[in-house]
Amino acid sequence: MAVHVKLLAADLLSLAVHHASCPPSFTRKGKPVSRAEAVGVVVSRERKDKYLSFLVDDGSGCIPCILWLNHRSDRERDLGVAAEMAREEAATVQLGKLVRVRGTITAYRGVVQITVGDVVVERDPNAEVLHWLDCMLANTFMEDQELRMASSTILTVTPNLLINPEFLVRSQADEPLICIQISGSCEK
Repeated sequence: MAVHVKLLAADLLSLAVHHASCPPSFTRKGKPVSRAEAVGVVVSRERKDKYLSFLVDDGSGCIPCILWLNHRSDRERDLGVAAEMAREEAATVQLGKLVRVRGTITAYRGVVQITVGDVVVERDPNAEVLHWLDCMLANTFMEDQELRMASSTILTVTPNLLINPEFLVRSQADEPLICIQISGSCEK
């Protein structure tokens, strides 16, 4: 299963092209990135016979996205089903809707874009803010990872979010948590 890196538009659009081969590969802070997840509002939409092109605005910029309507599967018998699923996804992408997009990072005519694997309309209005928090925490984690001491690490976190130096976890509690990595346990 591939990992989709949560990115803001500003981060996605500033990715460095590591190899300009076909397909190109991208890096962020020296780490390879091939798949991304973004959350934002659909601000532009253009439907053609073979694809849907749309822009997702997350407040830090606009991410170009392309959803292919007829090239979702290599197997001939699955092609019809996959194309129908892509058409259904395309129908949900409407102007003004808050969407979560996951897909492969590609470039077309020198512009970084997401070739959509799946797109979901978000019903929770907080989804965009939570995505921003996840992105900021991941950025902080990436920066702190290089500076982190080899011994114990103490991190304080906002309500409902907990950073463990190994992974990000959501807390079910409404109170702030403090994570102290001594034996891998966290205490309230």
